[in-house]
Amino acid sequence: MPKALTAFVCQQCESQYPQSYGRCPSCGAWGSLTETIQTTGQSGAAIRSLPRSNGALSVARPLAAVESRHDHRLDVGFVELNRVLGGGIVPGSAVLLGGDPGVGKSTLLLQVAASVSERGPPVLYATGEESPEQLRLRADRLGAIPPALSVLAESDVDAIISAADQPTPSTLIVDSIQTMRTDDLESAPGSVAQVKECASRLVRFAKEQGCAVFLVGHVTKEGSLAGPKVLEHMVDVVLYLEGDHFQAYRILRSLKNRFGSSHEIAVFDMREDGMREISNLSGLFLASHSGVSSGSAVTVAMEGTRPIPVEVQALAARTAFGLPRRSSTGIDINRLHMLTAVLGKRAGLDLGSHDIYVNIVGGLRVDEPAVDLATVLAIYSSHRDIEIPRCAVLGEVGLGGEVRPVSQLRRRLAEARKLGISTAVIPAAGELETDDLTSMDIRRVDTVTDALKSVGKD
Repeated sequence: MPKALTAFVCQQCESQYPQSYGRCPSCGAWGSLTETIQTTGQSGAAIRSLPRSNGALSVARPLAAVESRHDHRLDVGFVELNRVLGGGIVPGSAVLLGGDPGVGKSTLLLQVAASVSERGPPVLYATGEESPEQLRLRADRLGAIPPALSVLAESDVDAIISAADQPTPSTLIVDSIQTMRTDDLESAPGSVAQVKECASRLVRFAKEQGCAVFLVGHVTKEGSLAGPKVLEHMVDVVLYLEGDHFQAYRILRSLKNRFGSSHEIAVFDMREDGMREISNLSGLFLASHSGVSSGSAVTVAMEGTRPIPVEVQALAARTAFGLPRRSSTGIDINRLHMLTAVLGKRAGLDLGSHDIYVNIVGGLRVDEPAVDLATVLAIYSSHRDIEIPRCAVLGEVGLGGEVRPVSQLRRRLAEARKLGISTAVIPAAGELETDDLTSMDIRRVDTVTDALKSVGKD
């Protein structure tokens, strides 16, 4: 059998070295050397690949001859999580779950493991961060101790794959991928080479055995998933669990999904006995006070197929320094800079001497441009200290001050009407079937100035 060897290969010039350097001696690139597994044949020549796990030859098949398995998905026990996954767990899929420390990744996956195993299929929970006794303490608190759930405290990925092969479970949970290692590499667990190679072997095991694999991934201080970016390309689904440690709500966001929509979210309530899903989001991200106040506007954001009413709050305060500050929570800061410039140029607001603060109530982050018009009205309301009547404000704002249409307008307005909102400010060019929205006062606007006039503010 060929002996497994490793070498440090430059990702820029393909030069190989027996040890790592901060800078490639050949091309001079910094941080480009990556530990790579090699094999040596009888002639001693290095081969840049591992032998196949089995000796079977790959045979091409017509796509029409491949059996379709639309209905063969595993129910995870959470309606919202099933929807984010596209209808449940696809056998043989690889799912990467990331999030900040303590946000609830392990708690959620332990509940998923217990729910799946209660329905019959066995589940293996492999942890490299906890002992079986520590995992049992958390399971007692969650009430998740079904007999078909097995636990393995191991950090060797080859040992985990061997244990999962006798017999093969329906779902394998690995917590976390940064603690996994293989003896074929000399680098420490958590390094780029170890994370990439361990994930590659687990993904290959999932595809060959038809076992769904969940990988828990740590995040960096910048908020992105730790490890090589190729890790996100190797898996089928990338989920991100986000939330504020000072709030009970947790938002599970889909960033990539080969088997469903990649724009869905699920909201959970973090309790002492585990995660509890929230199916009705109407009014969840609106302020609790009933009256109107300056610097506040209501809009409806779309997260995949779900309309979510949110409240945009803004504060314009005169600055005590020469350079005014711009700060945003829940929306892109560059978007805030643009909208502030549009207000100054197209609406005549003097914001050069004011600090601008914008916040999305409830800790939700909204990336779509449909909240532009609500943000503009909230800033204007705070700057003039005037109240905007409670209405749904929808529209994208361009650099010329024009209000552009947004997608799924009818669904957004229908959700706003459920909350008792009877007035809506929408783009003039937006297509809307008003047959089922006759009870609402629809005000169409072309520009930001028209939007200010539509709510009675010249």
